[in-house]
Order: sequence, then structure tokens, then C-alpha cells
Amino acid sequence: MLIIGLTGSIGMGKSTAAARFRTHGIAVCDADQLVHDLYQSAAAPMIERAFPGTTTQDDSGTLIVDRQKLGAALLADPTGFARLEDMIHPMVRDAERGFLRNAHNSGAALVILEIPLLFETGGDSLVDVVIVVSSPKDIQYSRVLQRPTMSRQKLGSLLARQTPDAEKRARADYIIDTSGPIEQGWEQIDKLVPQLEKLVGSAYDNHWSSPDPVA
Repeated sequence: MLIIGLTGSIGMGKSTAAARFRTHGIAVCDADQLVHDLYQSAAAPMIERAFPGTTTQDDSGTLIVDRQKLGAALLADPTGFARLEDMIHPMVRDAERGFLRNAHNSGAALVILEIPLLFETGGDSLVDVVIVVSSPKDIQYSRVLQRPTMSRQKLGSLLARQTPDAEKRARADYIIDTSGPIEQGWEQIDKLVPQLEKLVGSAYDNHWSSPDPVA
């Protein structure tokens, strides 16, 4: 089974690329979605203890993270990012391991781990190939600043924690250029999939098949 790490800075089009890979029957594990799910469940009490006042209760009385409040707390104290990642990172890795085991047991030939902070967390050493989704800075900023809760300050804070796009491109095995129309990105992916299908992976046996947590 070939494990593909799909990454790229904020606003580059990772989710759009992942959706196209799914049309080829390739299962995708979305780290952002895993975090979202954890914020609605097991991680919420931990985050409330670490960042008081950043959670609320849903209609059923379940404690969930208020992402806007958490974001404000992190902007006020940037050192909090490291504490948050120390809590969330092992839980995400455990969920990814479960996803990969299910895929392996079902006989999947290709799988994708969509991880925004792939290089930053050392995840590139746990996959067989890395695909970076990239576009010029002006296009990236234009996309991201259209988001309702985004500001230049918040975007700058997010980008400061991410490996620069140029470095991501230099470390990638494959690059998908998303600067043009969406159809051009799809075409690149459609041409790439047959190349990936020819590759043989070893990352699962080397890093994920053990019952012990991945480092």
C-alpha cells in the first residue's frame, strides 16, 4: 500500500485536490476534519483545562470547543500553539493509524493523508511520497482573506507557523499547481494517479503496522 502525504499552505487548494483524488477511488484521511471531530468530543475537556473559557456546550449539553474563542486565545498567547499541538497531535496520529490499518486490511493500493502541517510535524518521514499543492502568494492571500473570520493579522500568525511554500515545493516529490482554473488542477491529478499506481510503498510496514503509537 502506498501512503501519500498531501500538503500545502493555507489557501492553496488541498481540499479541492483531495476531492479530485477521491473521484479516483482513493481514500483520504483529512487531518483538519479529525481535529474538528476531536474538538467536538474527546479533546474539548483537555482544551478547556489548558485554555479556560474556550469551550461551550451544544444543544445536547456536550462540551465542545469554540474555535473563535480558542483562536483569540492563541493569538493573545502564541506560545499556546505548542501546548495545543502537544495535546492534539497524538490523538490525530492515533486516528490516522486506525484509518491506515482499515485501508490496509481492505486491500487498498493507494491512500492519502491530507495533513496541512505535514513537514512541521515530521509526517513527511511517515509516508512514501509527498504531494504539495501550491500557488503564488498573491492568489493565496486573495483566497484566504475572503474567509469571513480571517484577517491579515490572523493569516500572518498562521503562516508564521507553516513551512514556507518555497521550501515545501523543494521537498515535494510531486507538485500540483493550483494557480489556474480548477480544471487545470484536476488534469494534473488525473495524469498523476497512474504514475502513483506504479509505485510500491513501505511506509505502512515501517511506521504504522505496529500496535505502538507512531512517534
